[in-house]
Amino acid sequence: MLKNTFWLCITALCLSGCSTEKKINMPPDPHSAALPEMARTTHLQWQAKVDFEQKTITATAHWTIFKAANATEISFDSRGLNILSVTLNDNESTDFRLESRPEPWMGDKLIVQLQPKTTEVHIIYRTSVDAAAVQWLDAQQTLDKKGPFLFTQSQAILARTWLPCQDSPGIRFTYNAEVEVPSGMLALMSAQNPTAIVADGRYTFKQDKAIPSYLMALAVGYLEFKAIDDRTGVYAESGLLEKSWNEFQELPAMISAAEALYGPYAWGRYDLLVLPPSFPFGGMENPVLTFATPTIIAGDRSLTSLVAHELAHSWSGNLVTNANWNDFWLNEGFTVYFERRIMEAIQGPAYAEMLAALGHQDLLETLEDMGATNSSTSLKLKLDSLDPDEGMNDIAYEKGNALLRVIEKEVGRARMDTFLRRYFERHAFQVMTTEQFIVYLQQELLSREQYTALKIDEWIFKPGLPNNVITPVPTRFHQVEAALASWMQDKKIDTQITAAWSSHEWLHFIRLFPEKLTIADLKLLDSQYNFSNSGNSEILAAWFIPAIHKQYEPAYAPIRAFLTEVGRRKFIVPIYKALLEQPETAEMAKDIYRTARGNYHSVAVNTLDELLK
Repeated sequence: MLKNTFWLCITALCLSGCSTEKKINMPPDPHSAALPEMARTTHLQWQAKVDFEQKTITATAHWTIFKAANATEISFDSRGLNILSVTLNDNESTDFRLESRPEPWMGDKLIVQLQPKTTEVHIIYRTSVDAAAVQWLDAQQTLDKKGPFLFTQSQAILARTWLPCQDSPGIRFTYNAEVEVPSGMLALMSAQNPTAIVADGRYTFKQDKAIPSYLMALAVGYLEFKAIDDRTGVYAESGLLEKSWNEFQELPAMISAAEALYGPYAWGRYDLLVLPPSFPFGGMENPVLTFATPTIIAGDRSLTSLVAHELAHSWSGNLVTNANWNDFWLNEGFTVYFERRIMEAIQGPAYAEMLAALGHQDLLETLEDMGATNSSTSLKLKLDSLDPDEGMNDIAYEKGNALLRVIEKEVGRARMDTFLRRYFERHAFQVMTTEQFIVYLQQELLSREQYTALKIDEWIFKPGLPNNVITPVPTRFHQVEAALASWMQDKKIDTQITAAWSSHEWLHFIRLFPEKLTIADLKLLDSQYNFSNSGNSEILAAWFIPAIHKQYEPAYAPIRAFLTEVGRRKFIVPIYKALLEQPETAEMAKDIYRTARGNYHSVAVNTLDELLK
């Protein structure tokens, strides 16, 4: 019965487009020029041509809008776009202007004059060659070297660099697209996608479920597709397709586990696109088509919890979305909690608790790095005058997850699951603020006494970690800790113990290295376990940190190769930081960056430019 109710709700929302949301009094978004209470976008018809020679996209954005009766203008976000013309309805001329804003990450306000009967705004434009969302790769930067590649990364407020839009997570729209690319290449979007190359390079797309702008996505390359089952599959370059397909065989089981927890998957298909290694994140939850880094392909499926994370976003984030980036934890904290519940269903509780323990370690390290009294370690952020990318760290992810674990312990798992399932059902295709969630939490789950006893306000609005945080107890790590103690004494470990270790045990092993470890110890460990040449990016990135601290020179060449090829910010920023901390390697960091910078997406470049001055 619950499933039928859910789908009746979804169907009504999809048939009405954004009509349900038109009635909502939208909270203001400090990172957007949009004034949705006056005029807002509801549907996009996008026609685009991708030019790899000029590294630009020339396009027309046909926006269907909803406006208040007294609205005389509509505001869009635009950053670095060359606006060629703007018309209304049936090519009716109108005035428009660009107003610059002092913050470079905000771009410009594109203000278009409206008429009383305006329902459509048509914007013809061209992107700049340095559009921050768009990564242009030449053939040598791809795996197969067959030709160039393009991908976009719109989160948090980068959609405005390739699409004039109301770039706020609180404003949702459906879209259709027609995209022209060079012959022989495949174009993909966060929509219903083709599975084969079209000879003339003209592709059409449809996304009939309303999404926010940060989930607009485009990729173009020499790609192939292989189905896993009737609703999942993998896109990748041909040289990586079979390996990717094998790595993600658990995907159908993950979807089934997710649906059993929190209700039907609402987006139709769920496919994965494996991108070149310069992609700055582990994954991006673009609806229908998750963008994923090749660094999660370890050969043993031990890093696919990242896929569970992006899948979980199909509920927390894509279905129920943070109203603006100050409420980012509502997307990511819920998703981490959901991800680990999926992995528990697939791999068992002990496995999921390892993930929780590693995440808790990351959280403690972030708190130490930022300072536990830093206001930016609160769940409810205050990013109004900052680039929202600065709020995308382990606080939203792991502190948010830790809060949900505290609530689960109080109410029990059964009540928690019922609460979350209804939360996703009742707020599907809507936005949520922290304050609205608190009201819902008190109405549906926690008594006033429970709310106070659990220190919910302290968790959400105060920095650091409250003293009722639950520390994970990963039983599988006990063996790892004993093994390291044995190695420190005898310089060896029984191979029968390590043979069954996953990436997570090895990661914990490396993180436990004591300060007294010598260069000779690192050399012996490397000879025994081949860490410097591991095919596992998580293990490599972890190993490089003590190698740098101890000035273990045999690791320097692999470090240089890794930083030159991989653009995942989670890995490369700590490695650069470690290099810069050592006078002997600081210049090496700068030399590597001079070579590698062109391979990185702007999201990573913005962080590293500041770090390396």
